Amino acid sequence: MISLLARLFIREDDDISSLRVRQAYGILCGAVGIALNLFLFAGKFFAGVLSNSIAVTADAFNNLSDAGSSLITLIGFKMAGQEADSDHPFGHGRIEYLSGLLVSIAILIMAFELVRSSIDKILHPQPVVFNPVTVIILLISICVKLYMSFYNKSIGKKLDSATMHATSMDSLSDSMATTVVLIAAIVGELTGLAIDGYCGVLVALFIFYAGYSAAKETISPLLGQPPRPEFVQQVESIVMSYEHVLGIHDMIVHDYGPGRVMLSLHAEVPADGDMLTLHDMIDNIEHRLQNELRCEAVIHMDPILMKDEQTNVLKSQISGIIAETYPEIHFHDFRLVKGPTHTNIIFDIEVPFHYRQSDEEIIAYLKERIKCIDSSYDAVIQVDKIAHSNALQK
Repeated sequence: MISLLARLFIREDDDISSLRVRQAYGILCGAVGIALNLFLFAGKFFAGVLSNSIAVTADAFNNLSDAGSSLITLIGFKMAGQEADSDHPFGHGRIEYLSGLLVSIAILIMAFELVRSSIDKILHPQPVVFNPVTVIILLISICVKLYMSFYNKSIGKKLDSATMHATSMDSLSDSMATTVVLIAAIVGELTGLAIDGYCGVLVALFIFYAGYSAAKETISPLLGQPPRPEFVQQVESIVMSYEHVLGIHDMIVHDYGPGRVMLSLHAEVPADGDMLTLHDMIDNIEHRLQNELRCEAVIHMDPILMKDEQTNVLKSQISGIIAETYPEIHFHDFRLVKGPTHTNIIFDIEVPFHYRQSDEEIIAYLKERIKCIDSSYDAVIQVDKIAHSNALQK
């Protein structure tokens, strides 16, 4: 159904790199979610009244909260699609993450309220009336929620949207919760056991987990998270495809919302190369990254001495020291600054977060080993923290 509606109402619906298309998909999914959840709320509320079941009624209000969540998602995608302005020069894309966070908060509040009402039902049990209509409504609800989970997951994957992924998980947990409610109704009819309140608590726990997962998905990009490995590999593949690029490092990615990425990195180039030629190459790389990956790129050139024998010998020696003791650590920006009494050996090392040794211990060890090569060598070492040990180094 979503695919059909997309073809009918979204122009160029396959152009997912377009912010307009992304916004249209978000609004469409939000509108369909509101309609389906209101339909499920009405049906389950009617079934809950018929059966006098707190679990069914709780599940109904869960769908009502989902309708509110879909409304927030719709508004979030609408606002996130606004163009950049003087107050927000990087656009409004992070509103999509904020809307996902609001959805997760609403889910958590609903879970807390359902726990309270279910515990009250456990303490003050009331008979549950088994009704075939209730069973049919619950079966329909399970099928609808599974479908909603499927299309939200599909669109979320297509758009790479944390909000849509969170909505998909919420729908999946709703289908599981409704299955528990259905089992409670059947068990109550067959055995006479009053498990309605306990199943209400179980439903609330499903909802709480969905809210927690949704919050985790949306808080990470708001706080700042490392770029996806696939994105890093794409950037590396493009930049390293140019003849005069010897290596790249110090990549920083700022995410201002889906489709709004700022990228900076250092590209190592031959120090004896023609400056105008190298500058033209860097310009071409920046334009290509913008066109192919939809990111604003700024590249800093690091000149590397290729024909200085002393530099090459020392670089090889220090590379061996680091590889022998710290195989997970890479280094870059290697250069010598010679003076009348001593020589500064300057380079950066890339150390993963939560490494087994502190930065100070690593620096002290490397300085001592370099002193052993020649007492006139003073190491000046800068530490770059990286999220993963597979740092970019060529």
